[in-house]
Amino acid sequence: MATNRLRHVLDGYKVLDFTQVLAGPTVTRLMAEMGAEIVKVELAPAGDFSRGFPFLRDGRSAYYIQQNRGKKSLCVDVKKPEGHAIVAELVGKVDVVVENYAPGVIKRMGFDYDSVRALNPRIIMCSVSAFGQTGPLSAEPGYDYIAQAYAAVTYMIGDPNGPPSIPMLGLGDVSTGAHAMGAIVAALLHRERTGEGQYLDISILDAYFHCQEMNVQIYSASNGATNPKRSGVHHPQICPTGVFRGKEGYLIIMAFLDHQWAALCKTMGRPELIDDPRYKTNALRLEHRDEVVGAIEAWLASTAGDAAAMEALRKARIPVAPVLSIDQAVNHPHLRARQTVRKISDPIFGEFDAPGFPLRFSAFPGFLPLTAPTLGQHNREVLESYLGYSPERVASLEQSGVLQSGKC
Repeated sequence: MATNRLRHVLDGYKVLDFTQVLAGPTVTRLMAEMGAEIVKVELAPAGDFSRGFPFLRDGRSAYYIQQNRGKKSLCVDVKKPEGHAIVAELVGKVDVVVENYAPGVIKRMGFDYDSVRALNPRIIMCSVSAFGQTGPLSAEPGYDYIAQAYAAVTYMIGDPNGPPSIPMLGLGDVSTGAHAMGAIVAALLHRERTGEGQYLDISILDAYFHCQEMNVQIYSASNGATNPKRSGVHHPQICPTGVFRGKEGYLIIMAFLDHQWAALCKTMGRPELIDDPRYKTNALRLEHRDEVVGAIEAWLASTAGDAAAMEALRKARIPVAPVLSIDQAVNHPHLRARQTVRKISDPIFGEFDAPGFPLRFSAFPGFLPLTAPTLGQHNREVLESYLGYSPERVASLEQSGVLQSGKC
């Protein structure tokens, strides 16, 4: 098929999606944005419990809409033999199965990898969990923040003299979803080459620990002589790098390379600091970090304002950014221009702003027009188009409670 006839890069691939809330739905949301056809299996009677997450309008969740745009909802009672049979038939019609239940749940449902592989030898199955399918913690219940704590990420956030902090966004869940999506696409490529399916075990803990770019190697390479700890608003290994109080708000400034430090000193009108033996190298600046921070914040206080300070730093090619609030970021012209934040429209909820699709493809420069399903909205469509069920058979399954649907 010619590329210009494809909707997007994953057009034609079919995914059976047993996910809920965030980490798992991120996997299939990214795939939906790339054109894959996602059949979201929602367990009867209520489906994905994030349908009740705020912000709610007329019973419709903006959270659910954001995470499930472009998916088809099949709401089925898999505990009933007819419901279990429906899912088993669908396994044979798709390329990928994704689930993010606690380890063991999908097996009790009868759809673990051995079971689905028997139904479809070419299947790629991806399980997303807090701790993975193996190891001492694998059976423990967990979420993003729980895995974050085990990954020593929480420990590294916050004031050194106070308790650790947690970030107020789904870093681990979304990062894990992106990792899982990449693994699935790689497995699809492998299948194209070999004809073989496979099983993917992706965990939030693994994804979080993967972000430890400095701390682990510093601890290990120093044989434990250096044990990294949280250092508040300034980076513990490079200086100056961190949050600085400006005249009106806070700025992130990164000038840790020697030539950046020299440029910063000139910009601040303090060229004598360049050759000051206390600040000649990054290591020395770290030893005198309080003095470095004091000099920078004194200069910021002397400027006409944060905008003027940022303009001076930009002219010197020193990386700088304002610490934006949510409302400021949502309305920032750069984020709007790239559709990093974009306005989405739901036929029930209406319009609202949400994060955009973070991947860019030159062959597919546009974004697909996606909407989130109501509960069981695609029961009939999926069963008729995938399995050849008659309208009468679908109606009978609805009447017997095997299939469920709802207005939101």
